[in-house]
Amino acid sequence: MLIGMVRPRETKTHDVTGATLEDVHQQLVDATPPGFVLASGPVKMTAGTTTLAATGTYLPTTVQEVEADDMPTLRAKVPDGWMLLSVRRV
Repeated sequence: MLIGMVRPRETKTHDVTGATLEDVHQQLVDATPPGFVLASGPVKMTAGTTTLAATGTYLPTTVQEVEADDMPTLRAKVPDGWMLLSVRRV
């Protein structure tokens, strides 16, 4: 028996600017949509200024398990719009 962990493929993004890394990070954390987690937020300096800019990428926290006897069947059970994250054998 195989058990696969799946999650929605959906991602969300949010742009912020700030004067310090701490400010930018806090804005990204505060902008986290319900049911999502901040996955990345690379920071860059705006040309000719001291302003920092970042685009936060958020991934859904919803996960489900799907079960099957073999990999082709397991892949076929992954719902549309979802992705297979991991597989374990039990």
